[in-house]
Amino acid sequence: MATLTWHGSSYPTQVLVLTGRSLRALLRTPALVFFSILQPLIMLTLFSQIFSSITSTANFPPGMSYINYLLPAILVNTAMQSSLASGIGLVQDMSNGVLARFRSLPIRPSTVLLARNLSDAVRTAFQLVLMIAFGVLVFGFRPDGGMLGTLAALGLALVVGWALSWVFIAIAAWVRKAELMQTVGFLAMFPLMFASSAFVPVNGLPGWLQAIAKVNPLTYAVDAARSLALAHPVTGVLGALVTSGAIAAIGAFFAVRGFRRPLSV
Repeated sequence: MATLTWHGSSYPTQVLVLTGRSLRALLRTPALVFFSILQPLIMLTLFSQIFSSITSTANFPPGMSYINYLLPAILVNTAMQSSLASGIGLVQDMSNGVLARFRSLPIRPSTVLLARNLSDAVRTAFQLVLMIAFGVLVFGFRPDGGMLGTLAALGLALVVGWALSWVFIAIAAWVRKAELMQTVGFLAMFPLMFASSAFVPVNGLPGWLQAIAKVNPLTYAVDAARSLALAHPVTGVLGALVTSGAIAAIGAFFAVRGFRRPLSV
């Protein structure tokens, strides 16, 4: 008589269940949700006031308000910063025993990482939508690209953040220490943020910073998001998407390899 063998749930089902688990865990920590929303709003408020005088310089595009220039860049920067949370969250799951329990289940290791990635993407999307609403209601954000252009910029920011989260997940899978993960993440983020076109035009930077900004991948992502929101001739979007896809593929490969190592290593 033939015996029935259970082969486990399908890959999409595993991802869906684990993503829901991560989102529920996030919602059970209201303080974390509150401060993750508050942080980008504070950044938008501070930077919009600190750097607003740049509009009076010769290097700034004439006739453009600083909030219209800034907010698309803040969308990309917020997505990048949120991607660091993916790595930190994975390290925490490793340290509190959650991943040890997952290893005893008939699930594929990559589903755990993908679920972490997708749940953080949902959180980031919520952050970005609130930021746009805040920019419209408080600072008068009115881009020439309208709602469609703004949503396209938001989508591009999500893709960039999704790709970078794989990098931070890969780092977390190998270093497995929250303090080291945070240090590496901030060391990577701050040069990317400030040595770019995010806050001031590249030609307004000192010469040595201009050289860095022109090869900084974040500059291309910010410029593409800004072009979409402001209805400028769109350049760099395809390059940003292709680069993000390559970064995600490489990051996912090393993340899975690192995750498969014994937790004691």
